[in-house]
Amino acid sequence: MKSIFQRETRMASKAKTIGSTDGTQPGTAVEESERLRQSTHEQHIRNRAYEIYLQRGAQPGYEVEDWLQAEREVTTQSSN
Repeated sequence: MKSIFQRETRMASKAKTIGSTDGTQPGTAVEESERLRQSTHEQHIRNRAYEIYLQRGAQPGYEVEDWLQAEREVTTQSSN
């Protein structure tokens, strides 16, 4: 059985963790929204790069070119 001191110490530790601002804690809603937008944008680029790869006959060795082309296309679509 834990003593009251051990329970209070553990609770204080949890409160400190919950209130911390280190990189492991989620940020503000705006930061979360921006991370989600960036993640979605990157996923669109990844998908388009894969489509380009397949259109080229799944030929390896052009990963950077495919990624850059996909990035240009997706970014252009996003700005319109």
